[in-house]
Amino acid sequence: MTREEGWTLVRSRVKNRNLQKHMLATEACLRRLATRLGRDEDVWGLAGLVHDVDYEETKDDHQRHGLVGGGLLEEQGVASEIVQAVKAHAENAPVESTLDKALVAVDPLTGLIVAAALMHPDKKLAGLDTDFVLRRYKEKRFAAGADREQIASCSNLGLGLEEFTGICLEAMQGISDELGL
Repeated sequence: MTREEGWTLVRSRVKNRNLQKHMLATEACLRRLATRLGRDEDVWGLAGLVHDVDYEETKDDHQRHGLVGGGLLEEQGVASEIVQAVKAHAENAPVESTLDKALVAVDPLTGLIVAAALMHPDKKLAGLDTDFVLRRYKEKRFAAGADREQIASCSNLGLGLEEFTGICLEAMQGISDELGL
């Protein structure tokens, strides 16, 4: 599956624009992490782009999240490594590969970064730096849905929280127009 085919699939199955933006942000972060870790940025980017392709269909039955998307991606002939990561991020497969670990850690961080941007005076990603995001990270009630334990699992990638956050922030700043931030 090409990136364009993945984006077409996402738009056909996910109508919520904020969820589409979340998937674009996850794609950007995973592409940047792949570069940093010497991995295939096209494979990692596609995993990020399609990871929640089934979310609207499974939002009321979380146990199926990732399984439905993984099945759909298998039918489309998507690489097994991507299918596995989609299932693993939703806790429906073991987290094993480096890609699995990266997607698990990135997924909630994108939400934390967006929330930080929205509470910043200029409401733009450009106004953020890593320290600002990390201060919000330490505030447990801020963006409470952003699982800090998952974000901290970036250590499983051999990255500290500061470097990991900086990589993802820069990636999201690079697509700020697409994200509307």
